[in-house]
Amino acid sequence: SLENRVKEMLHKAFWDSLEEQLSASPPDYTWAIQLLQEIKEGLLSLLLPRHRQLQSQIEEALDVELIKQEAEHGALDIRALTRYILGTMARLCAPVRDEEVQGLQSLTDPAQLLREIFRVLGLMKMDMLNFTIQSIRTHLQDHTVQYERKKFQELFDKLPNSLDHTREWLRKAAAEVSSSSPRPPPSPAGAGTSPGADSSGTTVPSLTSVLHRGYMNLLCWEPGQNEYPETLFMDQARLQEVQAQVKQLTITAAVLLVTSGVCGSTLFGSPGFVARLKQVTKALLEGLSSTRYDTALEDISDQVLQEVSRTLAQLGHPAFTTDKCSALKGQIKSIADEGNAVRHVIEQRIHFFLSLFIAPNGQNSQKDFPNGLDPIQEELLEVGRSFGSVIHRNWQ
Repeated sequence: SLENRVKEMLHKAFWDSLEEQLSASPPDYTWAIQLLQEIKEGLLSLLLPRHRQLQSQIEEALDVELIKQEAEHGALDIRALTRYILGTMARLCAPVRDEEVQGLQSLTDPAQLLREIFRVLGLMKMDMLNFTIQSIRTHLQDHTVQYERKKFQELFDKLPNSLDHTREWLRKAAAEVSSSSPRPPPSPAGAGTSPGADSSGTTVPSLTSVLHRGYMNLLCWEPGQNEYPETLFMDQARLQEVQAQVKQLTITAAVLLVTSGVCGSTLFGSPGFVARLKQVTKALLEGLSSTRYDTALEDISDQVLQEVSRTLAQLGHPAFTTDKCSALKGQIKSIADEGNAVRHVIEQRIHFFLSLFIAPNGQNSQKDFPNGLDPIQEELLEVGRSFGSVIHRNWQ
């Protein structure tokens, strides 16, 4: 992005300027002192409350005012300061960073050394942040759930009719569950109503089954046609992101399945062939709405055919005939139709797999992985975990 390019240019300009200053005769330590101040603050931010002695040592060793005085009198020893910094980093870093910190010892150029210290220190700060979040994750989740419940109750007390869309969402889910459930056998005359059925003999769906169906319906939500349930407003953005990923994975898996059927196992099993098809399909679908899949699949069919032709040539196989090329392109382009049989089957299998992630008894495993979805297994597992995380949190 433009923002990233500007950021990279500014960083490069800073490090180039630092190198020029330190290479000058006599050296100019203006930028180096500023950098040492930031490194000092970074080291202090990594300390725990029990590190009082180490805090005093860092404050003393990296006293910026003293460093400025030494620079003014030409007595500043950058190498000694960086040795102390590296020693302190080695004491504070996570085991995963030991090798990187040790590798900095071999750098002799002061500008490059300061740059690498700053980079690794940034990684160490991220390690500390991740550790802190992991340590208090359970507390944060409990607190968030309690806070949202409180705010939701306050809103509901003020606006009793503020759940109209949620009610409609649940009514639809309940109707679907009821219509798909087998009707109970008729009771003998004079007998009472069977458990789970009302006086008319209709099966009454459980709350769990209704919520489960309602959450699954979110994967097929049509923006603009129905308002999102009020109880899901906080999670709407994440759920819509999951929905978009599911649609893209459905198209990707359908493209791969169609290509496999036309090309056969020999070509499809060629090293790297599937990965290249996935990469080009994902790139051409990225950021597109479902209304533009027809255009994307036109381009995807061209790219797939090019990859097929290239791989056939590499393997020494004859090229596809014109009719076979047309058949492959036609089948890929037809995936844009929501009624396409291959797309429909893939979508059903993906939805079934994801439904296991939101079941009350926990997470899914690879043993439940549907046939035909192996090429997207890693991506689908990641989407399933995201979907399950949002739903289980909302369920609370």
